[in-house]
Amino acid sequence: MLWLALYCPTRPTADGEAASPPDASVTRTTAFPTPALACWAGRYTPYVNLAPAALRLEVAASLRLFGGLPTLLHLVREDLAAMDISAQLAVAATPLAALWLARAGTSEANEAICPDLSATRTALAAVPLAAMELAPPLAQRVEGFGLRRIGDALALPRASLGARLGKPFLIDLARALGEIADPQPWFVFPERFEQGLELPAPVEAAPVLLFAARRLIVALAGWLAARNAAVREIECLIDHGHGLITSVPLAFSAPVHTAAHIERVLKERLDTLVLSAPALALRLRAQEAETREERSHALFDGVGQRHEALAELMDRLVARLGPQAVQGLACHADHRPERASRASPDQSGIKPAATTMPPRPLWLVDPPEALRETHGRPQRAGPLALLAGPERIESGWWDGLDARRDYFIAIDSDGRWLWIFRDPRPPGGWFLHGWFA
Repeated sequence: MLWLALYCPTRPTADGEAASPPDASVTRTTAFPTPALACWAGRYTPYVNLAPAALRLEVAASLRLFGGLPTLLHLVREDLAAMDISAQLAVAATPLAALWLARAGTSEANEAICPDLSATRTALAAVPLAAMELAPPLAQRVEGFGLRRIGDALALPRASLGARLGKPFLIDLARALGEIADPQPWFVFPERFEQGLELPAPVEAAPVLLFAARRLIVALAGWLAARNAAVREIECLIDHGHGLITSVPLAFSAPVHTAAHIERVLKERLDTLVLSAPALALRLRAQEAETREERSHALFDGVGQRHEALAELMDRLVARLGPQAVQGLACHADHRPERASRASPDQSGIKPAATTMPPRPLWLVDPPEALRETHGRPQRAGPLALLAGPERIESGWWDGLDARRDYFIAIDSDGRWLWIFRDPRPPGGWFLHGWFA
């Protein structure tokens, strides 16, 4: 097992007086991290443990997925910086050692990264005993013995040490050294996501809320990753106090799971939103999630990336222009090309038909353009060469718009591909109905 610990030092107190660093006489119970940050950690592993003032992640099974420990640590630091969270990191082979090493660190330069048990035991020897955050009476006794570092305690006979400091002290040392098991309770990811955040000061401009909302968005993305899920709808609630709430619903054209996608769509909404009163808090919730379907981008030659990019573009356009300004297309059971699709409020695009269809152009000419004819051959700025066809489409007798056409794929003198048809009924004639390119 390999544990990544994130420890948050005590922040300045409300009256501006800086809190003292951890020492042997203080037992800290800082309320950090929050469940929202635990949800964020689900991006990296489903095995998350909440400890006083710390978060511990069991990441051994995640290293291959993220390309190794250095890459994973780099991503974690990027996320923390984006959320404006200051935390000391450490990696160790046991959860207690990771926590103590994180407490002992002061900056990225002296972070303890111990990829195995041997390195963990070596690093622990230099850790100040204050990192154990002992109860005040025990801390005073240890200080009276002249012990300053964990290595000082390990150098003494265990039996004598236990007689003077108690069995729990020895058990903690043994757990940190990996000599006995140290099972941890896992954070239980909620069935439905709803997390809130109080703002440090009232906010009057909606775009400014994006920075604070980022913490909730990455928490949602981590929650989705832990559940291998995606969402089509979420709701951002802006609390103005006195029961006044502004709801900002976000609907996506396809299920989404990445923080970047959600953040960009929310940004479009906030950029055009005028707050009725200063914002005091934010809340983000997702009522329903669905299983995420993964697609191998390399196998399908980038189709997955193009689909995701198009879906995000449509989501951002809807967020900026409104749902009425962006329409999707839905398949309709009709063989007549001009009636085979209809406008739909769902922007997810045309879904493939259940049966295999001959090639169809995306651009239809409405109404069809009449073509000249010479000796029975269609003309458009010169003769057209017929490449494929005919394909007979005969439909619509029931609604008074009867169509009977023979369709061909043709190419003109400029190399453009056309979709044309001939009407076999009098007076007949050739017509251009669509463009392939």
